[in-house]
Amino acid sequence: MTKMNDLQQYCTDVARRADAAAQEMASLTGMQKNGWLRRSAELLRTESAKILTANQTDLDAAPGYSLTTAAMDRLRLTTERIEGIAHALEEVAMLPDPVGEVISSSMRPNGLQVNKTRVPLGVIFFIYESRPNVTADAAALCVKSGNAVILRGGKEAIHSSHAIVELLQQAAREFAIPVDAVQLVSTTNRDAVGYFLGMPEYISVAIPRGGEGLIRRVVADAKMPVIKHFTGNCHVYLDATADAEMAVSIVINGKCQRMGVCNATESLVVHEACSHTVLPKVAAALLANGVEIRGDGRTRAIVPEAIPATDADYATEFLGPIISCVIVDSRDTAIRHINRYSSKHTETIVTSDYAAAQEFATRIDSSAVMINASTRFNDGGEFGLGAEIGISTDKLHARGPCGLHELTSYKYVVRGNGQIR
Repeated sequence: MTKMNDLQQYCTDVARRADAAAQEMASLTGMQKNGWLRRSAELLRTESAKILTANQTDLDAAPGYSLTTAAMDRLRLTTERIEGIAHALEEVAMLPDPVGEVISSSMRPNGLQVNKTRVPLGVIFFIYESRPNVTADAAALCVKSGNAVILRGGKEAIHSSHAIVELLQQAAREFAIPVDAVQLVSTTNRDAVGYFLGMPEYISVAIPRGGEGLIRRVVADAKMPVIKHFTGNCHVYLDATADAEMAVSIVINGKCQRMGVCNATESLVVHEACSHTVLPKVAAALLANGVEIRGDGRTRAIVPEAIPATDADYATEFLGPIISCVIVDSRDTAIRHINRYSSKHTETIVTSDYAAAQEFATRIDSSAVMINASTRFNDGGEFGLGAEIGISTDKLHARGPCGLHELTSYKYVVRGNGQIR
């Protein structure tokens, strides 16, 4: 048997085991799943030294992968970050179990009771890059929602992810949860992804989380549905009545609090009515934080330090200390600009005008619209969903942060007493 055939057989075995586990998962009790989550959190804390050692192995090898500063930040674990991961698992445990929830119910004239009931998706193939914390988040959400998950993490974090999955599987054994419900793909061979994406008979949905190149590859090759978002080009629009102090706070938080994430602010749109009063203060704060401003001619006339923006800059997810800026004549122009260049992720309006906020919220076509709040709030934890498996910019089947409900489907359960048609 060739090495390629060996790889294909390995992938098929993983998918089959996941499918078998998924058939058991739907009947697990909430007590089992919550017990597993709490025990997993406990193990993450008590075995944090083991995880940190594995993570250091990944960090030591990272220079060979030419990771960006943002990617290195996503890869790095600390005691505090491990505590955050453990706490996220406990938050998921406190959420209501979605499996079996009756979404709607009706009684037909013939006496049939029709219940629309929430059910697991089945097997989720989750592909992500160098973010070991996502390993635990994804497993937690998939198991709590009654699914089995195949985790294909980036090679940059393989040791960290393996250490985490070992602990999750240890806890699974203690609560009679199928160990194969959480599997980490052990090979870093990229051809494995293609094999998994070609197995719709075992895998119900693929979810890629990472760079645009990865996501486009998955969309092109997948034989099953894909939940995805390509980029996070998030805008802040300073409306005519924007408060200067609030504008500075929201823009700086959105851009500078953590630059290498998908809900960071990448683009600034300013109404001409506040361009000479609010923009200079916002620009000064950005420059003080080391952020390069790329603007149109009107922006550069007010902010001499800004450099000329290209059309491509307005559509770019920088993931670093760069922001685009444009001054517009009206709210309508601002909305049209955002809908043209946005990646449909998150957009914020800063305004004191209720009608302006309502128009912005109605007309903007993105997964989340913030009114006088940072783009950084588009997050499963911040929305009360617990951990998230990603933020979808699709409209079907899920949009925005994907938590427990987004990892389920539904079926109709119809109860009768002998009715025939």
